[in-house]
Amino acid sequence: MPGVFARAILLAAALVAAASANAQTRHRREPRETDKPAPPPPLSVDKRDSLVQAPGAFTGRPYWLALAQCGGLYFKLNTLYAADAVQARVVKPDPRATADYTRKLTEAIKTASVYFNGAERMLMTDRGIERSDAVLVYNGQSAAAGDRVKTIDAALAATNACPALYQACQEAFPKACNETVAPTG
Repeated sequence: MPGVFARAILLAAALVAAASANAQTRHRREPRETDKPAPPPPLSVDKRDSLVQAPGAFTGRPYWLALAQCGGLYFKLNTLYAADAVQARVVKPDPRATADYTRKLTEAIKTASVYFNGAERMLMTDRGIERSDAVLVYNGQSAAAGDRVKTIDAALAATNACPALYQACQEAFPKACNETVAPTG
């Protein structure tokens, strides 16, 4: 009788352990609500903002917003190129692809910086705020723009209107948009 009782206890313990392990793995596979990206903060509209008057995708938007969104897209392009560069360097070693992706990610981050600087200067000029406050205003909108693209091709397509935007900004506000944008692609 004690042998049967011991086997029953071992069987029950094994079932409890299996159920616990199954619950833990199922819990890990289910997406959590906290895993979802936070929505961008509500757009801060201000009557002092200079609006894009040039024809194109950004017409009627504040310059700072359009520049920040382009910066976010180029920043995302940088991270996508970086992921591919790691693949080309580590997973499937290819020195030529590594060099190409590294060059492209460097260009993308430089271009993102140009757009972010323009957004900061526009906010500082239009609203009279400090640089650190300007970053807080545009950061959520730029991150949301970048989060919408998932591939290099999608990011490149989304940035098509950005050079014309920056050129319009240079013509209308040469002090705010005073840098040179290098072609990326």
